[in-house]
Amino acid sequence: MAKKSLIHREKKRQKLKQKYHLIRRSSKKEISKVPSLSEKWKIHGKLQSSPRNSAPTRLHRRCFSTGRPRANYRDFGLSGHILREMVHTCLLPGATRSSW
Repeated sequence: MAKKSLIHREKKRQKLKQKYHLIRRSSKKEISKVPSLSEKWKIHGKLQSSPRNSAPTRLHRRCFSTGRPRANYRDFGLSGHILREMVHTCLLPGATRSSW
């Protein structure tokens, strides 16, 4: 189980991303439309003035049940070892164990 503080920090980042999403998108569109370099720098400065944690690249995908940040499967939202345990106990319909 991941530390509660790390999970809370990740949720805070998700809220900030949602809050600043429209501002970031509109300023990026403005940068592409403006021809002069000096105006691009001003818009870029405005983009940089938003909090760092509002950037989408700062988000980590975490396991839904344990909060583990590594080895996550997007389709299920679970980490590898939790996914394996659930498949072995037949809790995921349609998923089969690998055997060779």
